[in-house]
Amino acid sequence: MKLGIIGLPQSGKTTIFNALTRASHPTDLSTGKMEIHTGVVDVPDIRVDKLVEFFSARKIVRAKVTYVDIAGLGSGTKGELSGSLLNQLSQMDGFIQVVRCFEDENVPHVLSSIDPSRDVANMDAELLLNDQIKIEAKLTRLHEEGHKGGRDKGEVERETKLFERLNETLQQEKPLRILTLDEEEERLIQGFGFLTRKPMLVVLNLSEGQAVPHLSGTAASYKLIPLQGKIEMEIAQLPEGEAQLFLQEYGIEEPGLNRMIRESYELLGLLSFFTAGEKEVHAWTVHKGATAPEAAGTIHSDMQQGFIRAEIMAYADLMEAGSIAELRNRGKLRVEGKNYIVQDGDIIEIRFNI
Repeated sequence: MKLGIIGLPQSGKTTIFNALTRASHPTDLSTGKMEIHTGVVDVPDIRVDKLVEFFSARKIVRAKVTYVDIAGLGSGTKGELSGSLLNQLSQMDGFIQVVRCFEDENVPHVLSSIDPSRDVANMDAELLLNDQIKIEAKLTRLHEEGHKGGRDKGEVERETKLFERLNETLQQEKPLRILTLDEEEERLIQGFGFLTRKPMLVVLNLSEGQAVPHLSGTAASYKLIPLQGKIEMEIAQLPEGEAQLFLQEYGIEEPGLNRMIRESYELLGLLSFFTAGEKEVHAWTVHKGATAPEAAGTIHSDMQQGFIRAEIMAYADLMEAGSIAELRNRGKLRVEGKNYIVQDGDIIEIRFNI
């Protein structure tokens, strides 16, 4: 899972990145170049810690999430993005847009005033424009193919109809993520990396003690995450003990990292399942709706190919029972086949044959 952190200049993208990843990249330097910072973060999950204790596991492997701080995006006006920047953005699974809400006379806003709703609308328009450029170019090629021949006419017509539908959506100033596409349509657009097709969270970067502003327009349609970015970054640099005291002092229930990870999972439709034993507790990530064989393939491709069955217990059931023997007595240790849909918190043992 890879999430790109985007936003207008001086919005605090790197501040949020540092808070999430506990990095310490400079936040007050602008070289005018596109800079990319990448951080891989362990997903905090109390269930993993409880399972380690339960099984007396010698090793722990947490799920991971990758955050990418993509500098150089946007100036507040619509324009075509550079090829190198588009390449970076198209590789992301989703976006976290950082929107400036804080006032700081030493850090002027690129548009001279603080207006979060306007900034979200401007970023939406910039991403939308770049998708539209790609779609119009594709439609031009399809129309040329239709006249020249050489490819199945029905196939060209189906593609043309799809891309006209995409274009119509953008012309209505709506993102492509609102569209429901079938498997074949998803395959046809897979290589385009459309930016407005990707899911997005909006982080409101607040100053210390600042109230969450009311947002209107397109900004109100997003999941909004208020964070006191500068404070969160300072907390992230502290040793764990000092960080807890800091959190209590500022009335922050938990670090922004923990909250952002959970929202990132929900944004991308992900869930965690576990393999657990005395040797190791390992958290794995799959998309919601994944089958037991697909979960097996996350562990190793051989397991998916030779899948026979999955022995499954729910985390909550195990904690309530207190032992695997009692869980079995209660009939909560289940054997599932290829059609089983994995649930968040499942503890799975795969039976397979190569």
